[in-house]
Amino acid sequence: MKVGLSVSVIQRGKSGVATYVGGLLKGMAARNWPVQVTLFGLEEDRAWFAPWLNHCEWAGVPEGFRPAVKNILWHQTVLPGCLRRHGCDLVHIPSYRRIVTMPGIPQVVTIHDLAPFRLAGKYDRLRMFYGKQVVKRLARRATAITAVSESTAADIREFFNIPSARLSVIYNGIEHGRFFPLPPEEVKRRLPITADWKEPWWIYVARLEHPGKNHLRLLKAFEAVCAALPSSSFRLVLAGADWHGAPEIHRAIVASPVRDRIHCAGFVPDEDLSAWYSGARALVFPSLFEGFGLPPLEAMACGCPVLCSDRGSLLEVTGGAAVIFDPENPDTIAASMQTLLASPDQRSRLVQAGLARACQFRWESCAKETVALYHHACGQPIPQNP
Repeated sequence: MKVGLSVSVIQRGKSGVATYVGGLLKGMAARNWPVQVTLFGLEEDRAWFAPWLNHCEWAGVPEGFRPAVKNILWHQTVLPGCLRRHGCDLVHIPSYRRIVTMPGIPQVVTIHDLAPFRLAGKYDRLRMFYGKQVVKRLARRATAITAVSESTAADIREFFNIPSARLSVIYNGIEHGRFFPLPPEEVKRRLPITADWKEPWWIYVARLEHPGKNHLRLLKAFEAVCAALPSSSFRLVLAGADWHGAPEIHRAIVASPVRDRIHCAGFVPDEDLSAWYSGARALVFPSLFEGFGLPPLEAMACGCPVLCSDRGSLLEVTGGAAVIFDPENPDTIAASMQTLLASPDQRSRLVQAGLARACQFRWESCAKETVALYHHACGQPIPQNP
């Protein structure tokens, strides 16, 4: 089977969609599934796909189509012809905002979340309108839809009115060869040499996005912990690139009485994240909405305890292996942080529970289920395990 995979929305490798695409390709290559993949990607992103180009065909998209509106138009007007020329049997769209109206072949769409329906002000007005009105109609043209969690699947049924027969849940995976506990000496070796990381730290891995990622309440919680424990020397690390609303977050940091203990690390590549997770006292994840939530599982795989919001898919994904709090109440966030500090036994239990939970999520399983969905969408027999 020849599958066309649209990969022009990976945001130069700095997005959840990029993690998903990379994990899916890695999972396919690991088991040598009987699928030939053609990657339709922007030319400047080609180097990011280097690990998989021995297994995939590359079909470059001109850089002029990187802006969102132009990229959407390319999917609607140019991609169908590209699929025909490359002889594709099926197209997989890994971001629901790029669903093709008339692809001419079966279309599988991955939906990571329906945040515009659940979180006011998540994006600007145009993106909110497109996500809530236009995509709602486009989704009905998909042959099959895969959701990354039961929570997202429930939202798709509710807001898109998609029949269950066309909807599958295929969980994301964790790259266990990259995310695993590192010893203290390796953590020190991998951390930035420009910073003094002798003091313990909490970490939040999420792009700096306001209000969706809820950084301002986390800052208030951290300030409360510092006030309650004046002799402590903890730091707060915010690992993520600036996004919508980032200036408001930076202003709050500058105004914070503990600003010297707050560090913005910017975007941290996967190869460095394991060190940040392994050395942290805990991941604090106060997001107001997630369709899946990879950072909590990545942290668990590194032996890092997780304190987590109860919104969206996070209860489902963490599966009882995290401390849960109300993300709209800074006092409950602070209380969970202080409780963890006061109870070494609880921290140990969270580490062990987290390691066991993370082991249940693998990209090889995601790839296996996705390949089966490809064949089902084309009416072909599902291949046996190679």
